[in-house]
Amino acid sequence: MKNEILEILTSSSEYVSGQSLAQSLGVTRQAVWKEINALKKRGFKIESVPNRGYRLSSMPGYLVAAAVKREMRTAVIGSELIVLDSVGSTNDYLKQLGNGGCKNGTVVAAREQVGGKGRLGRVWTSVKDENVMFSVLLRPKMAPSEVSCVTPLTGLAVCKALRELTGLDCRIKWPNDVIVGSKKLVGILTEMSAEFDAVEYIVIGTGINVNQTEFPDEIADKATSIKLESGKEFDKNKLLAAVLNQMEQEFIKSDLEFTGETLKEYTELCATVGKTVGFYRGGNRLSGTASGVAENGELMVTLPDGSEIRINSGEVTAQGIY
Repeated sequence: MKNEILEILTSSSEYVSGQSLAQSLGVTRQAVWKEINALKKRGFKIESVPNRGYRLSSMPGYLVAAAVKREMRTAVIGSELIVLDSVGSTNDYLKQLGNGGCKNGTVVAAREQVGGKGRLGRVWTSVKDENVMFSVLLRPKMAPSEVSCVTPLTGLAVCKALRELTGLDCRIKWPNDVIVGSKKLVGILTEMSAEFDAVEYIVIGTGINVNQTEFPDEIADKATSIKLESGKEFDKNKLLAAVLNQMEQEFIKSDLEFTGETLKEYTELCATVGKTVGFYRGGNRLSGTASGVAENGELMVTLPDGSEIRINSGEVTAQGIY
């Protein structure tokens, strides 16, 4: 019932009477009063005025579905939005929902993630209520070989949203990180369930370091946060909504493919382009200069002998970036 009361109060800037709430929910006014008090204990500021009712004056600082929805301008992504207090991995949770048939655009976010995953089996470390961790499920009508642009398009959307919201000079480290300077701000992990010739669903997991100021020793010199870079704390609900709004805009504009416009934007924001990069090919360690990004999202690298190869996966190190 708390969620229903929140939705009603969020949708109105005026006072809502206890009687009206009770009738809408099919409960007693005493039950409404108890739920209002429970919400107040959770950090919601709700004004109570006799003969007028209740009015929501402010949300708590942690992620709340109703607060995110109030800022969202999407039609598909986040039309089903779930915010969990704690979860092992938002990707794993959403994959279970995906197997159960949840709809296209479903989003799962969490205040705390205790088993978050990064690329190559790494752990994504987060502290409760300091960061934004979420996953988006898509059900595109395409073959598995056609999904290569989903991760870079997500990186572009997140980068653009954070640049606008925070004013920070966010850049993309190919293929799936957003950085500030030489440090990681955002990690993106895309997973897929597919048949031989058709994608069942794609789950895009994103972790954004927002207000965290301390990191484990092993990543302290590689990670940063919006607060560390800007000196300001940011509303995580508005931030998540801004990113989801931008993701839908980029996905619809490009139809999940790099267009001339999106490829140009991505390349201009990609910090990897122009740098010396190292990678493995056929068991051998190679290096070259990242010369650009291809239409399918692959990184184009020019080797010292002038030949060009393309990289579509694997670990790539970029000079001067963690």
